[in-house]
Amino acid sequence: MNEARSPSAGAGADQAAAPGATRRPSEPELGAEATPLPLRRLKGVDERMQQAWCQWLTALASDAEAALAAAMAYRALGPSERDTWLAALAQDADQLSVPKIALYAPLLAVESDSGRRERMLAATGGSLVDATPRIAAYALRGWGKGGVRVAILVTPLYLNFVQVLACGYHSSRGFDWVRHDPIVDKDQAPVAGNEIEGLHTESAPLGSVIDELALAVLAHQRAGRSLPEALRVLSDIFEPSFGSGSS
Repeated sequence: MNEARSPSAGAGADQAAAPGATRRPSEPELGAEATPLPLRRLKGVDERMQQAWCQWLTALASDAEAALAAAMAYRALGPSERDTWLAALAQDADQLSVPKIALYAPLLAVESDSGRRERMLAATGGSLVDATPRIAAYALRGWGKGGVRVAILVTPLYLNFVQVLACGYHSSRGFDWVRHDPIVDKDQAPVAGNEIEGLHTESAPLGSVIDELALAVLAHQRAGRSLPEALRVLSDIFEPSFGSGSS
């Protein structure tokens, strides 16, 4: 695939929650309006709404757009609404003929709260590792004028899905922008030769790119700026064992 799949230009690092690390600018954004949210699920809804909710959950196992819509909608919710979503899943998951990882992984991809993450991991019944695709994480890198750099990390997530982290940064001052596409079909992920924010990318050693991002994190924090949410969600990329489980 040679067509560029670029993040939308001009957004700052603190707007990292906006989707689009790999989506074409002409494609529609997916959000809460694209999902049958369960926010009234526990207060009683009619049978048709419940059926729509369960049909949509079933699609999460095979439809990348549905899984991405789930991640985007969940990320937009407040704490109490996220808890309601998880309570609805706890009620309905056993009635569905899909792996539980398909229901929880889109939410795990954007959840940074340790308590909710533990609840979701427990609910999957330990299937997260078993469902991780046996493909290697990889990195892309590009350079621009004035010391700007672009880095992309593509990491296996579950089933046939990967997640994509794209960053624009200066090693001396931190991040200019960060984009996180939490759910991408592995065949649609960026590859070497794609242009991101107008910069040509090439393959790069995964460890080297992660080391560069770690230095950018330190520079960002020393400047007194809070890290974008995407980097907090994906803090495990800075663990020494990151990427070692893929083959």
